Amino acid sequence: MSSRRTRARGMTLIELVIAVLILGIGLAGVLLAYSTVTRGSSDPVVRKQLLAIAEEMLEEIQLKPYTVAANAAPGGCARNTWNDLLDYHGYATTNQVCTIDGTPIGALAGYSVSVSVTAATLGGLSAARRIDVTVRRGSDQLTLTGWRLDYAS
Repeated sequence: MSSRRTRARGMTLIELVIAVLILGIGLAGVLLAYSTVTRGSSDPVVRKQLLAIAEEMLEEIQLKPYTVAANAAPGGCARNTWNDLLDYHGYATTNQVCTIDGTPIGALAGYSVSVSVTAATLGGLSAARRIDVTVRRGSDQLTLTGWRLDYAS
């Protein structure tokens, strides 16, 4: 009879614990990366909303007459009595966006708007106004700049 040694097959308990530990650490890393990606996936939506609000406000301002005209002062964040560009200078809201008649838009709570209209020179034309519309939400901010010329004079 020959004595043959049979070799044990399989894993020991220590090897099994180490394998589970390595797999657990790897899975935790993958889940952390996935969590970071999904948390940031709403940022494009916020960015598009910032852009839409700024574009709407800039268009509203650019459609107003260049020449200063007398008007009644509205209350709150209403803009329905404003009738020229300079009425918008200094306009600002905090954590709300309002319709032109001053009604806050509930779906846009948390967004803030500020407007600056200043005299400027554009391409040698001194009768120009620079319009800066800044929209914020949390740490996100977007500024659009537009120009309006006094083409009537």
